[in-house]
Amino acid sequence: MDKGEISDVLGEIATLLELKGENPFKIRAYQSGQRALDTLEEDLGTLVEEDRLGDIKGFGKALTEKIATLYRDEPLPFYDDLVASVELGLIEMLDIPGMGAKKIKKLHSELGVDTIEGLTKVCESGEVAKLAGFGAKSVEKILSGIKNREAYSRRHLWWKANETAGPILEGLRGLPQVERAESAGSLRRKMETVGDLDFIAASNDPGPIMDWFVALPDVAEVTGHGSTKSSLRFESGMQADLRVVPPEQFVFALHHFTGSKDHNVAMRSRALSKGYSLSEWGLRTDDKEEIAVATIEDESELFKLLDLNYITPELREGRGEIEAAEDGELPKLVEVEDLRGVFHNHTHASDGEHSIEEMTQAAQDRGWDYLGLADHSKASFQANGLNEERVENQIEKIHAVNASGQFTCKVFTGIECDILKDGSLDLADSTLEKLDYVVVSVHSSFTLSEDEMTKRIIRAIEHPCTTMLGHLTGRLLLRREPYEVNFEKVIDAAIANEVIIEMNAHPMRLDMDWRHWRRAADKGLLTSVNPDAHNMDGFKYVAAGINACRKGWLTAESVFNTRSLKKVEDYLLKK
Repeated sequence: MDKGEISDVLGEIATLLELKGENPFKIRAYQSGQRALDTLEEDLGTLVEEDRLGDIKGFGKALTEKIATLYRDEPLPFYDDLVASVELGLIEMLDIPGMGAKKIKKLHSELGVDTIEGLTKVCESGEVAKLAGFGAKSVEKILSGIKNREAYSRRHLWWKANETAGPILEGLRGLPQVERAESAGSLRRKMETVGDLDFIAASNDPGPIMDWFVALPDVAEVTGHGSTKSSLRFESGMQADLRVVPPEQFVFALHHFTGSKDHNVAMRSRALSKGYSLSEWGLRTDDKEEIAVATIEDESELFKLLDLNYITPELREGRGEIEAAEDGELPKLVEVEDLRGVFHNHTHASDGEHSIEEMTQAAQDRGWDYLGLADHSKASFQANGLNEERVENQIEKIHAVNASGQFTCKVFTGIECDILKDGSLDLADSTLEKLDYVVVSVHSSFTLSEDEMTKRIIRAIEHPCTTMLGHLTGRLLLRREPYEVNFEKVIDAAIANEVIIEMNAHPMRLDMDWRHWRRAADKGLLTSVNPDAHNMDGFKYVAAGINACRKGWLTAESVFNTRSLKKVEDYLLKK
């Protein structure tokens, strides 16, 4: 296992021990060990091989032995036995937003709750509301969390869905019977979450293709195996459909199964206004006749026939794209290649995995001209946040890296500074003023009213040191609902104070939501596509952020980090 995976195991051990009601000191030992591992500066492999891990503060003998065992990918009976000793239902309850180990342990010990079904019953019966530390609002949140969990289980992050779909699509295209193949549906439209995977293949010999599809690895259940359509469910819970159509129908099927309901309705209406009937089977001059208007080789020809400019899949949501395509007003959307650098990234100074030098090298390897490093501030104690002294020490280290001449990629000094409950910032102005930029984010007190949260965020935006607002709504897709906030007021405040609102590109965030960006950009708001990378590999998440920007109709001009190094330097100096 690598360091990140071992850290996850230590965190899980601490949670499981808490569920079992174990000694608090034992629980804290694993929590402390996880934090120490996350902030470890030396190479873990070297420390394990040289038997020096125990020399570092935070690693006792027992913890050192377990980490070494996991690092060598050897079995860890203690962990396996611990997992087996905790009721599965208690572990499943951890997936309910707002339900931590302490609450679950209390419900289990006092009400005997050991399943989500049982939890629902005691909530609805009023028993939970009578427990100390709970109440009517707690019950409401738990029931809402259970409902959300059920909804979440039917969907998957685009990033994960794309990882599953990629090899399947590649395999389809490699079959001798397949002339063309594409993914469709919400995956192709780059929605932030995806329900089922949809694949369209063109062939006159569908039988072998269907047999190949239902025999894919990790299939838990084949729910349909027909001559032109098959459906299955993977062990992960993700479902997939494959449709095989004759080559002459491929473009129409692909368009139909890609577009949202609203887009398809608008396109059918458009076709009717031109004297055609459009469906997944083709474009006809009359509903009753089976005569194709023309042989359409690709989707651009279909749009052209309807006097429309090509509409990229990301925009096919029924949000004015037909009218824009008719008037020639579709924007030239931003692309990953437009990015010149990224901001809001973490090192092992807080909760990241890699050093300044390692992150800089990885950014340079991607061809970026600059990199912003913004570790957590001290209020995020769970993330080993930096106090004023540590921030200023980090500034000195970054300056030294830039002065060394080791990299062509320039590193900007930054911080992800917590917005406190009253809207003030977590660090002294004298420290913030020494940084190149400041990202301000909410990491606590999520239950404020919309009015309170909006005022809190706007106060932080109005701070003269604020450069960017991080993950506006605090949402974690399929895990945590966004807190309440007035988008319009926050956007207007950001524009008035020349503050950038980031597009947090982490696949679980994609925040600010793409649905607000078209209007915000029209008003002059800038974004920065930030991967929120906690390790070198995390830089890849910019692809998900660009997807969301494209869905929000954003051009490169609206994205701050498409600018050259000189323009970024000038902007930050002015700010």
